[in-house]
Formats: sequence, structure tokens, C-alpha cells
Amino acid sequence: MKVLMLYDYPPSPGGLATQGDLLYRGLKEMGVEAYAVNFESAQEKEWYYRWFEPDVVVGIGYWGHTPHLIMHPQRYGVTPIPWLVADGYIANYREILEDLPLILVTSNWVKKVYKRDGLSGKNIEVLPVGCDTDSFCPRDKKDPKIRTVREALGVSDDQIMILTIGGDAASKGAQEVMQALAIIDTKAPDWKYVCKVWPQPRTEQQNLSDMQLATHLGIEKNVIYTASRISRNFMPYLVAACDIYAAPSRLEGFGMIQVEANACGKPVIGIKAMGLLDTMIQGKTAFLADVAQEIRLRETTADTESGHQPGSKVVFKRPRIVDYRASIHDIAKYLLELMNNPELRKTMGENGRKRAVENFDYKLVAKKFVKIVSERLGIN
Repeated sequence: MKVLMLYDYPPSPGGLATQGDLLYRGLKEMGVEAYAVNFESAQEKEWYYRWFEPDVVVGIGYWGHTPHLIMHPQRYGVTPIPWLVADGYIANYREILEDLPLILVTSNWVKKVYKRDGLSGKNIEVLPVGCDTDSFCPRDKKDPKIRTVREALGVSDDQIMILTIGGDAASKGAQEVMQALAIIDTKAPDWKYVCKVWPQPRTEQQNLSDMQLATHLGIEKNVIYTASRISRNFMPYLVAACDIYAAPSRLEGFGMIQVEANACGKPVIGIKAMGLLDTMIQGKTAFLADVAQEIRLRETTADTESGHQPGSKVVFKRPRIVDYRASIHDIAKYLLELMNNPELRKTMGENGRKRAVENFDYKLVAKKFVKIVSERLGIN
């Protein structure tokens, strides 16, 4: 099997790039002949089509990347296999997607979203995102690399460090976590809540809003926002430095960092919905808060990427769920339980580590990919 990978290559620290790069690494380590190229590099992609003659072209993205991931390789007679995440309403390319022999998605929830928006699902298979469980692994708090992370963040050895990581923190449920922490503040042991976000103009505005909420709740001295650029080399140490990873996300198609936290032996607080239903086990590897609110829209604005004129309005026959909010009281209950019980944190972390290694290690994901392609397309 010869595979050409299309993603954000060379990989940035973002989720889609990591998703693609881990599959690429896994395939290479299996002995599969594979190359990687940036999904937008038309000339370089054509170069690979012509001399490498891949059996399949695997592109990582969402439906809006269809021209780059699907239509471009089809022009040169190469079979595309998109590996897609959900990104709101699928406003275009339904016929092209439906006609493909195989589509990969990151979770059963993502498959449901694509079926909700008009695909039959007959050509859709679930392939989870891989995790480098050798890098993301349990580490001793006394490890100087871990101690230095906590010191740099202003978290002492005796404080409980709760961590959320994302492009912005609010989309990962940070505002709900802060409200929960305000409820249990006087009952909980000494804690610090660290939100690691990506530096960008949109994030700066959201950070300001989040910190205003923390001030309003009276917990601003315990909340730390950090927006420095980091690489994937640093991520395993940042995650391993926390005691609890909290991300009851408002929208989550898989939960890559939640899985990485489990791989580091950390208990997770999430939401009982979306991709986390595939990746987390309630009460064993994570505590999943109930859904308190579903944000629904009756209409949306489509743009040129959807084949519409800029600012075109799309009205749904039925309101669509576009966002979730986790129960603040559930988050508070689970946080307090974990903060007061180090043995429970240890046990859930061990369970999470075992599950991550057995189900989400990138080498296993690569093997599953080869099996799916072989069975679906007859390519070995």
C-alpha cells in the first residue's frame, strides 16, 4: 500500500496537524510506503501523484477542505480518503462526499453529524485520533521537568493544579469550570486553575472576557491564563504537571488532549456528549458532567466556501444543535471529589493510561487504518 498524506505539513502544534502526523508516523513505522505534503500545496501534490503514484491520498480536515483533500487528487485519477472532523453545518459538497468509496471520521458523534446533514453514512468509518503514549506518559512530580513547569506557572507542590488547554479556553468549557470552582472554593484544598491558550487576536478578546468572569466570581487570584507559543515537545510535560485535566468542551469531535491527559495518568473532567462518549469511560477514566444546555440555531450564514454568495442565509427545517454546555453543579461535584481524594485521582489516572495505550496509541490507529482500507477498498 502506497499512501500520500495531506495535512498541515510540516506539522504545526494544532490538532489537525498532529492527527495527520501521528498517522503518518504510524504508517512509516509499520513499513508502509508513505509521504506527507501540505494539503494546500497544489504543485507539490501533483509532483507526488505523478512519480509516487499512491494507491490512496489521505487528507485531514473538515468538509470545507473538499477542494484540497478530495477534488484535487480526483483530477489526477487518485483515490482520496478524507479523514474528517465536524465543523458546524455541512453546507456543501454532499454529492462529492456521498460518492466516495470511503470517508474516515474521528468519532461516532462526527458520523452522526454528517448523517444529520444529508449523507447516508454507508461509506463512513470511524478512525480515532492517535496518541503518542510513549511521550504522553505518567511522570513523577519530583521530575525536574515537571517541577519547573509548575514553578513557571506559579503553582506550588502542595496545590492542586487543574488544567485546560485549547485554542481558547471557553470553547473547552473553562467558564463552566470557573463557575464550578467558585461554588466549591471554600470546601476544596488549595488549588490553581491554569488555562493554556493559543496566542491570537480572537483568543485575546476571549481571555479578557474569561478573566472578567473570574474576577466577578472572586477567584481571579487562583486562575492563571498563559498564551505563549509552545511546541508538541513541551505538551507532554505541561499535561503531566497537572493533577486534574478539566475540559467539559462545548464542542468536541474527539477529545485529543483528554486522551493525552489519560495517557499521562491524569483523571479527566469532561461532558457526557459528542466525541467524549467514545474516548472516556464515566467513573473509570473520567467524570462526564451531564449536558445542562443545548445551543440551537434556526438559521446560519453561509459563505463562498459553501458555494454560496457571501452572507447568504440558510434556514433549517429543524433547529440544529451547534454547542453544548456542561452542568456546573456536576463539574463542581466531580472536581471536589477528585481534589479531596488523591487515591481516586491515582486510580482513575491508571485506568485512563491503560485505556489510552490499548485503544488510542498511534501505532494501533495506523494498523486499524490499514485494515479498514484493505477491507473497504481491497488495497493491501
